Amino acid sequence: MTRTALKEVKQKTCKACGKKFRPSLSTQKACSVACALDLAKKPENQAVARKAIAQRERREIQVRKQKLKSRADYIREAQIEFNTFIRLRDKDEPCICCGSYGPGEDWLTGGKWDAGHFLSRGAYPELRFDEDNCHKQLKSCNGGSGKYAAKGRTVAQGYRERLIQKIGQERVDRLEGPHEAQRYTIEELKGIKALYRAKVKQLKEQAA
Repeated sequence: MTRTALKEVKQKTCKACGKKFRPSLSTQKACSVACALDLAKKPENQAVARKAIAQRERREIQVRKQKLKSRADYIREAQIEFNTFIRLRDKDEPCICCGSYGPGEDWLTGGKWDAGHFLSRGAYPELRFDEDNCHKQLKSCNGGSGKYAAKGRTVAQGYRERLIQKIGQERVDRLEGPHEAQRYTIEELKGIKALYRAKVKQLKEQAA
């Protein structure tokens, strides 16, 4: 039986002293511990090491944050992506409630536009991510949609009338009809976030 000869390790040049050596590892760059220490002291290598440490620390922080996140955090993140999509989808349309483009309120946090729900998220959580149930709305209209305020009734009435014009009576009837209770799992919320992030990206690319 013929014994296969071991492949000879190719020599390398030590990055520190310049001498030839045979490495025991493919990633080995120095011929000795002393040379490895000298190599590590070089400014360019220290910068690379600091960058690698910072990247590792960021990854560890992200992992810890993921472990600490509650279901409410996942809902909030998915809602942000969904609302961004709604505002982009309706960017050329007037307010769903009053039919106007509103005064110059772009200085407001997040601009003058909200992604306003026809049927509220609190009362109808199962319609939270329903695209028929959410449309571009002036902050001033959304802020005045209190349940018991006279303005709230006017806002809700205006929303419903313009919503019927926009999507039709049948789809509004569906929204107002009975729905099964919905409790999203964390995996479902992750999927919704990813879906609307992709939709936002697509709309931005189309607008470019």
